[in-house]
Amino acid sequence: MDRQQALRNSLPPMAAPVIPPPRGRGRASFTPVSWDSYFDSQRRISVGNNVFNIYEKGREGPILFLIHGGGFSALSWALFSKAITDIVPCRCIALDLRGHGDTVTEDDSDLSAETLSRDIGDVLQALYPGDSCPPVILVGHSLGGAVAVHAASRNLIPSLAGLVVIDVVEGTALDSLTTMEALVRGRPGRFLSVENAIEWSFRSGHIKNPESACVSMIGQLRVIPAGEQLPGTSADMGHTVNTTGSISEDAEDNAESPPTAAMPGYTWRIDLLKTQPFWTGWFTGLSDLFLGCPVPKLLLLAGMDRLDKDLTIGQMQGKFQMVVLPKSGHAVQEDQPVKVAEALAIFMVRNKVARAIATFSPTFPGC
Repeated sequence: MDRQQALRNSLPPMAAPVIPPPRGRGRASFTPVSWDSYFDSQRRISVGNNVFNIYEKGREGPILFLIHGGGFSALSWALFSKAITDIVPCRCIALDLRGHGDTVTEDDSDLSAETLSRDIGDVLQALYPGDSCPPVILVGHSLGGAVAVHAASRNLIPSLAGLVVIDVVEGTALDSLTTMEALVRGRPGRFLSVENAIEWSFRSGHIKNPESACVSMIGQLRVIPAGEQLPGTSADMGHTVNTTGSISEDAEDNAESPPTAAMPGYTWRIDLLKTQPFWTGWFTGLSDLFLGCPVPKLLLLAGMDRLDKDLTIGQMQGKFQMVVLPKSGHAVQEDQPVKVAEALAIFMVRNKVARAIATFSPTFPGC
């Protein structure tokens, strides 16, 4: 795979033609699925005037604090959370970052690495005041991986026991910024239904696992209020997000019906183009910060082509563990949640952060 193809694979997909959903049994494959099929609970955590939305799974063991990528939501971790808690005793806490999902803050537009990483520490402190926090492994995908590295390097998590970064590398990420704007603009601007949004995500390769798309796409959308004019984007995709959060479960419907005043449709929860001033700050210096974190580290990639020079040298020197899942798209934890869960379980057991359940036999799939 050449360098340009690697960059395209690591970014949001361009708009793709959407085939009308099949009727009968096939149509059900794009039906939204509730978060409670995968998580135990949903909670709102107040930090000052900010209210952060989290989903939880598991009640014992170390905490896996899960941080999604830009434009995604905490629901991106649904299938993974169910899989990992079946393998090792642990507690998954999946957070909606500010500006995403059901989290609402005083300034949803401040998505700097400093602010996002501080939010991680604040939420954990609110959940576990003082010194009561169990061992924490920060797990971040894409932008979330950068946020996890920044939080770890700033010592914002006193009980930090591990750092896992999924499919983000400084060199590749910075190189991709030259094409990011065009790719974001190439996405559909409006969906007439949740089902159509789920179908688009699957058919375009945004999320390759249809089961994950059915639960996670809900958190990426908001309802378009009557009268709101969307900025110029690519053509509508025959699709239908809340102004401040994700969609309710009963918001799916007739994909063939045109938008009306009562059903204005759906668009993206966050306008990624407005985050452009922060893109360079998310990733600059990331490799050195990652390598400098004094805790066990795991880098999980969708392809070896993602590695930059600094991480290639660091990997050869044994400074972190690495696993490659080449059949994944960029949303690795959604495309192959069981494989990612197995890789993290092995990482946790090897570093004595968690014990294996009796039926789990750890053998590291080294690369």
